[in-house]
Amino acid sequence: MFVLFAANLFLGSVDIPSSAVSDILLGSDTSNDIWRLIVLESRLPQAVTALLCGMALSVSGLMLQTLFNNPLAGPEVLGINSGAGLGVAVVMLLLQGTFTTGSISFGGYVAILAGAFIGALLIIAIILLLSTWVRSNLFLLIAGMAVSYLTSAVISLLNYFSTAEGVHSYLIWGMGNFGGVSMQQMPLFTVVLTSCLLVSLLMIKPLNALLLGDAYAANLGVRTKSARMVLLILTGLLTAIVTAYCGPVAFIGLAVPHFARLFLRTGNHIYLLPATILTGGTVALLCNLLCQLPGERGLIPLGAITPLIGAPVILYVVIRDRGLN
Repeated sequence: MFVLFAANLFLGSVDIPSSAVSDILLGSDTSNDIWRLIVLESRLPQAVTALLCGMALSVSGLMLQTLFNNPLAGPEVLGINSGAGLGVAVVMLLLQGTFTTGSISFGGYVAILAGAFIGALLIIAIILLLSTWVRSNLFLLIAGMAVSYLTSAVISLLNYFSTAEGVHSYLIWGMGNFGGVSMQQMPLFTVVLTSCLLVSLLMIKPLNALLLGDAYAANLGVRTKSARMVLLILTGLLTAIVTAYCGPVAFIGLAVPHFARLFLRTGNHIYLLPATILTGGTVALLCNLLCQLPGERGLIPLGAITPLIGAPVILYVVIRDRGLN
């Protein structure tokens, strides 16, 4: 993880000497202000964003897989990504890039961020409401998939009736990008995600209990309904924040927990959850680095890289558990 974090700082689409990058990071004077801007305003926040987003999505995937007792559960399945996408589609395609609330109007990136966050939170609220009515985790998972399909259908309709410029802008956002958090936004982004990750570490005992079923967890004194509510809120917030800032990032939340399980050969969350956090940050840094491969010719979209890493893992899980009901 540390090697990949350093590689994200020293390598990029612009060729900057390693000595110059070191001087910039150490605060030494440099004669090239453009290099300083690239390292401190682009590469550094992008590396930190990739690290935290990978950790957040991976933890969300692990908690959802434990909660639903399904190895193919992930943030995408509950429709949170689709909800954020719907919010952005409304802003870009319906409101022409301007978000208005009361007498205050937001435009540009602020409007997109607000739309994504509101859309994701709306889906979280729907899932939480359904969780109070539906006690079966399987039916709740199916309900999340249904909500995801519904939001995708609405997005398709908005795309159909929108202008070519709006569709292009939405397509660019939908590819995902770890460069969506500026240095000015970084303190708040870091504090919120780090706080949610620390709270997730406090859920190790309920997660271990839920592995053996709701009845066993209740016998151990775990309030299963409250635990399920907390886990849904936590995974929803983590996914909503990442998607709002970086767009839909697929497969990391679904695949990384399986990487951690393959490494550790255990389902004990005392070891599995911290390992998932570290593995998630590592995988996201690797994906961000691979996006820089074309060099001066441009950047590969993040949405084209994450499936290359995540899809083979999912296929392996399906083949391994082909008897899964």
